[in-house]
Amino acid sequence: MVPELLVTRAELLAEATRLLLEARLADARREAARIWSWLERRPASAMPLDDGVAVAPERVASFISAVRRRAAGEPLPHVTGWAGFRHLTLRSDARALIPRPETEGLVELLLARVRTGRVADIGTGTGCIALSLALEGGFEQITGIDLSPEALALARENRRETGARVALVRGDLCESLQAGSLDALVSNPPYLTTAEYRALDSSVRGWEPELALSGGPDGLEAIGRLLVDARRVLRPGAWLALEVDESRAGECAARAGISGYTEVAIHTDLFGRERYLLARRSDAE
Repeated sequence: MVPELLVTRAELLAEATRLLLEARLADARREAARIWSWLERRPASAMPLDDGVAVAPERVASFISAVRRRAAGEPLPHVTGWAGFRHLTLRSDARALIPRPETEGLVELLLARVRTGRVADIGTGTGCIALSLALEGGFEQITGIDLSPEALALARENRRETGARVALVRGDLCESLQAGSLDALVSNPPYLTTAEYRALDSSVRGWEPELALSGGPDGLEAIGRLLVDARRVLRPGAWLALEVDESRAGECAARAGISGYTEVAIHTDLFGRERYLLARRSDAE
C-alpha cells in the first residue's frame, strides 16, 4: 500500500492562493487564509499557515473544495458559511442577503436615538439588524419579520447561535403588526430597480435572493409601502430608520415629508454615500 502524501499548511495555502489567482480574485492569499480560518472557526492570527505542520487528508479535501467554490464565483460568506456583522458572527447562505458593513451604520444611527421600547425589523433576512439591536440595546421587545420562510429559518439559526431574544414572524412588511405598537421600525428593504437588479454582477445576482434586492420598476415599491404602513404601527414620535439607495435618497426623504414624518434626514454611510433615511412619526393622524 502506498502511503498518503502529507500536505503542510504552508503548501495548502500556496495551492489555494494559486487557484484563486487563476480565478482572477484580488488579494488571493488573504482570501485563502480567511477561508481556512472561518472553516476552522478560529481567528487567522491564531492559526499560522507558514509552518510545517501536516494537515489531515479530510481537512485538505474540505478546504480545497471550499476554495474551488470561491474560485467559481460563490460569495465568500457562502463558502465559509459565516459573516461578521458588528459584534456578531452569523450564519450566511443563499437563503438571505449577506450582511454588509453599510447596514451596520443603520443600527448605529437607530441606537443613537432609541434604545428601549418595542422595535420591528422589516425584511430581517439573516436577522443581523434585529439580533444586534437585541444584544446592544435595552429594548422590551424586538420582532424580526420576513416574507421568506427560508430567510426566517436562517434567522432562527442565528438567534440560536447568538442567544438573543428576538421574535421571528413571517409576514409582508407591516401587515402583522398592531397599530401604534412600536417605538421604532427599522428596515433594509429591497431598493434596486428591476433594471439595476438585472444588471448586477453575477457574483451578487446569482447567489442572493431577488426578493431581498429588487424594489420594482422604480426601486421604491417596498419603501413607498413602508412609509405608509409604518405610520400606522409607529407611536407618535417613534423613529423610522431605512437603508436606501444613494441615487434615490432625496426622493425617499421627500416622500417621507409628504407622508407626515418630521425630523427627516439623510445620513451617509462609511463610504460617504447617502444611505440612510431617519425620520419620526408626527403627532398628526
